[in-house]
Amino acid sequence: MKYISTRGDQAERGFSDILLEGLAPDGGLYLPKAYPRVDAAMLARWRGLAYADLAFEILSLYIDDIPAADLRAITRKVYTAEVFGTEAIVPITWLGEHIALEGLSNGPTLAFKDMAMQLLGALFEYELGRRGETLNILGATSGDTGSAAEYAMRGKKGVSVFMLSPNGRMSPFQQAQMFSLQDANIHNIAIEGVFDDCQDIVKAVSNDLAFKREHRIGTVNSINWARLLAQVVYYFAGYFQATKSNDEKVSFTVPSGNFGNVCAGHVARQMGLPIARLVVATNENDVLDEFFRTGAYRPRGTADTHETSSPSMDISKASNFERFVFDLLGRDGARVKQHFTAPAFELTAGEHADIAGFGFLSGRSTHADRVATIRRCHAEHGVVIDPHTADGLKVALEKCDPAVTMLVLETALPAKFAATIHEALGQEPPRPAGLEGIEQLPKRVKVMPADVGQVKAYIHAHV
Repeated sequence: MKYISTRGDQAERGFSDILLEGLAPDGGLYLPKAYPRVDAAMLARWRGLAYADLAFEILSLYIDDIPAADLRAITRKVYTAEVFGTEAIVPITWLGEHIALEGLSNGPTLAFKDMAMQLLGALFEYELGRRGETLNILGATSGDTGSAAEYAMRGKKGVSVFMLSPNGRMSPFQQAQMFSLQDANIHNIAIEGVFDDCQDIVKAVSNDLAFKREHRIGTVNSINWARLLAQVVYYFAGYFQATKSNDEKVSFTVPSGNFGNVCAGHVARQMGLPIARLVVATNENDVLDEFFRTGAYRPRGTADTHETSSPSMDISKASNFERFVFDLLGRDGARVKQHFTAPAFELTAGEHADIAGFGFLSGRSTHADRVATIRRCHAEHGVVIDPHTADGLKVALEKCDPAVTMLVLETALPAKFAATIHEALGQEPPRPAGLEGIEQLPKRVKVMPADVGQVKAYIHAHV
């Protein structure tokens, strides 16, 4: 399996190379030259596998430069009940005959990012050990990627983490999860701006090839193909739990800001998983909803990016969206580069019509919607959900087809967003044992302006 860039660079690279590289040299994102296809026999063979073994089977289709025995050992080490709380790893909670939550947030940091980040940490350690090299990870987070990355990389040999986050824009619990870590290889940088400013800095540093190579810079954001690939697995796992036979179809609703989570669903569908619809649920930062409705992609600046009660989705430039557009436009790298180096772009009427063939729908949720949905879910089912999952459930209920099971991807535990849960239910959300009082722990963080040069200088001083 070889990988190429979404922006036209046709140089073919192996998985282990792009694992450590992140962005392609031309600024594009990596995708496989072609998606491997799964057939009925493969689906039948995979149904009933333990999650770790299902992960091995799917990853093996994309990774041919890590020995199979080593890859299987990695997946079995990562996907355990001890790490993720249940044997199912991603358990289903039914909210009705044809709608359910797929629980992705039982890992160490209580968010779906752990599903991929735990694997990524193990892959980094394996590959760096095999090469005798080190890696400095540069990432951006709107709330959950950062803590998931830091918890996955703590104590990993040869790995340091530099994580950018928007100063003051995450929940107190999210900030505490990251900033309370005292490990010498973990560096938190709070940027005075919004998530998109952090993401722009990561891309700018990654596009400085000389600096990137000199300082051994890699990425853990979902621009890293390995992370997105790990997320493909839970679409298959959810499908198998929600169906009795491979003749059935399932739809997924995905709360989305950076498009990585739902892009993994797009890959699963392209592989042949029987997915009817992929429903993108946004909050008030509804750039993606506008695109799917109109064909116009118009990212917003810092001043026009709303601060909401589902903060992990307060994003107006969706990095992973480029991968879908690459497929939508027939893998025309030149056009993709033209679109994504422009401030905005608009599809032709024919291209917009082509979206239907990829199964996408979209919808939008507001603060009032998510509070009402949290209240409704608790009253009707006794289940407390976080604000991002509430955005997903609200849109899922609007887009549901009674003939097709709808799985809503649960993206975080409610403990991370106590203020909104209290507003909706008049009570504090339950906290997992050991996390009481996390907000009061000592914090270690550097506040900086949104300046690429200052971030580079900080990295240079600390590697």
